[in-house]
Amino acid sequence: MNIQNAKFEYLLRLGDSSLIIGHRLSEWCGHGPILEEDIALINVALDFVGNATELLRYAGQVEGKERDEDDLAFLRDEREYRNLLITEQPNGDYASTIARQFLFDVYMYFLYEELKSSKDETLAAIATKTHKEVTYHLRHTTEWMYRLGDGTTESHVRLQNGVNDLWMFTSEMFDMDEFDEVLIKEGIAADLNKVKTEWEKKVKEVFAEATIQIPTTTFRQKGSREGKHSEHLGFLLAEMQYVHRTHPGAKW
Repeated sequence: MNIQNAKFEYLLRLGDSSLIIGHRLSEWCGHGPILEEDIALINVALDFVGNATELLRYAGQVEGKERDEDDLAFLRDEREYRNLLITEQPNGDYASTIARQFLFDVYMYFLYEELKSSKDETLAAIATKTHKEVTYHLRHTTEWMYRLGDGTTESHVRLQNGVNDLWMFTSEMFDMDEFDEVLIKEGIAADLNKVKTEWEKKVKEVFAEATIQIPTTTFRQKGSREGKHSEHLGFLLAEMQYVHRTHPGAKW
């Protein structure tokens, strides 16, 4: 397999997941439960969009077809997106957002910890910067897992419901295919088996402290690597891409 094609696909997976979760979090602007959290979530969203910008810019350079980060973000349809399904799920209530964000933050933390050692110098540099940001993100969502899970009866139920609804999307985070295999051999990509081990350990630790039960369902929802998404992504992209597609080539 062509290393260039594998790297392009890998960068899309990373960049698309950050872009979509960033957009989802931005939807909380003006709707946070308290002012401090309204600001916090938007700052986290900006971190993810910044990470996506760097990854998609690099993806465009690797592809070599003169597409930049804006082209890749705004001029692809949902079947061309490679973001993890968990990132496109609706926000729901605040507890559901925290549940989704915590599960994703733990994944990001250990994934980018591995990518800091990538033999691809550009990816390693992006990972080093991103890992510092994700360290804060994980601290933030972990604290909220404790507050909501071990808080009132209602907050506990809402958080548990959020975890239950999202759990079927978590296994997809650790699936690997031929693209991963090629890049792992080259020392470029992260071995997701290692990431999964650390993810499971951290999730169990926080769930125990937050008095949240790990769902027993074995159902697995996946397909993003083949461009198969939930019905939510199309609506998200329609909103996110509207201005760029309405005014192509516009400069601010």
